[in-house]
Amino acid sequence: MKRLFIMLLIACSAITTISAESLDNDQKKSKVDTTPINVKALFFQIIKDFGDTSDQFYSVYKNPETNQIETSIKITNFSSSLTMQGLRLHIPSIAESFMKDEPKSYQMLHLAPSSTEMFTLAVVNENGQNSAQYRIRTKRDQEMWLMCCKNPQNPKLRDVYAITWVISEKKSKVTGTVFQITSLRPDMYEKPMISDNSIFSIDGRVGDDLNDSLYVVYVADNAEELNNIADDAFVYTMPVVNKRFTFNISLDKPKVGRIRTVMPDGSLCKLWTNLDFVPGETYRITTHNGWYEEDRDYEYRVGRYSGKSLLNDLQKRGVDDQTAVVVDTIPVEYRNPDMRADWRETVAPQYKKQLQLKFELVEMNLESIKANYQLIDDEMKGMRDHYKISTIYEKILKQNKEMDKKLQEVLKLAKEAGCPAKEMPTLYKEILEIYTEQNQAVNNFYKNFGYGTNAKPARKLQEFLTKQTEKYLKDLEKSLIE
Repeated sequence: MKRLFIMLLIACSAITTISAESLDNDQKKSKVDTTPINVKALFFQIIKDFGDTSDQFYSVYKNPETNQIETSIKITNFSSSLTMQGLRLHIPSIAESFMKDEPKSYQMLHLAPSSTEMFTLAVVNENGQNSAQYRIRTKRDQEMWLMCCKNPQNPKLRDVYAITWVISEKKSKVTGTVFQITSLRPDMYEKPMISDNSIFSIDGRVGDDLNDSLYVVYVADNAEELNNIADDAFVYTMPVVNKRFTFNISLDKPKVGRIRTVMPDGSLCKLWTNLDFVPGETYRITTHNGWYEEDRDYEYRVGRYSGKSLLNDLQKRGVDDQTAVVVDTIPVEYRNPDMRADWRETVAPQYKKQLQLKFELVEMNLESIKANYQLIDDEMKGMRDHYKISTIYEKILKQNKEMDKKLQEVLKLAKEAGCPAKEMPTLYKEILEIYTEQNQAVNNFYKNFGYGTNAKPARKLQEFLTKQTEKYLKDLEKSLIE
């Protein structure tokens, strides 16, 4: 009996040991190294050789009870000449280091010079408080690489590694900034929709054709009060984080509100969006350049098409009651998705055939451009012949210049044919989408395949696309107030 007891005891000990070893092995397997060693080494060398540590921003916040880091911000400016002894040797290594460490990240972003997209990072500590916004990319001539990794010590936190730089016009000097930021992961502090019957919420997304980083919110009891609200009378701000923005307010009754964009220079956008704010409801919106995707279900149940709206008729259509000019962004309900709008069917026969021909020429031009972008994609995934890729970029630039002449002819003929003023914004928006999609395509090539010797013709193309976007944006703004 005693012998049996000893044998059982030995067996149990063996099982316990095996279980402990198995658990230890599982823990080792689950603990994945997320440290981007190549990027960290590159940053260390750049800061060591060219960093301005006297102008360095350094901040660390620790939990007073556990002494664990909750946020850490280290921002270092650097500058150097573009000689062989300067940063010239490091610049090609930036893309290479990020691409090598890409498997350790859960998000990576590359923005080339002339890209219109700016980038702001939200920093929040572990209790969800002390939120701050850090502007990473602030100028169009900056190049930026950024990656987010899970913090290896605390999986609730994320480590952000980013670098921006700009080369002087004479190409003799480079200046930039290195960002190393640890903070709470966004998915840990983005709160789910509140179900309280008194809460009105906005669940927002920013479209790919926009680079907005901040919105302001106005609230009023009625349409008249909203008409007379001052520019600086906004009561809430909505920062954009990862193309998302949210807003919650407790209301004791339905009210009206307004969303307005804060521009990169701090000024307020000339366009805005009026909404009914209804307690217990959530408005889901996606903003775009000059228009927005409305929450159709919301608008028909409790909003502008329900018969319950507190907005006046002009506000519903995007018109200010006092000045009688268009100021509101245009909901998708009023946006004609086809450049060949209904008004074309009513024009004189001689214009009808000419317009049809010119629209078809533009579409043929656009199809050729799309085919060439596909050729670049195929080459990037294949041999990556830089000369061939550069040649295709140059061809796309030439095609865009030819297409712009055709677009100008379309707009001129449309006005001669009597296109109603209210339809002109639709034409400009469709044109803007052409350039926005192309800009995004070039950015995606940088993001997916990195910086290559074909960068110069790609930059020339992006510069042209950016100028075209700015030109037609101005035309859109004029058409909205005519």
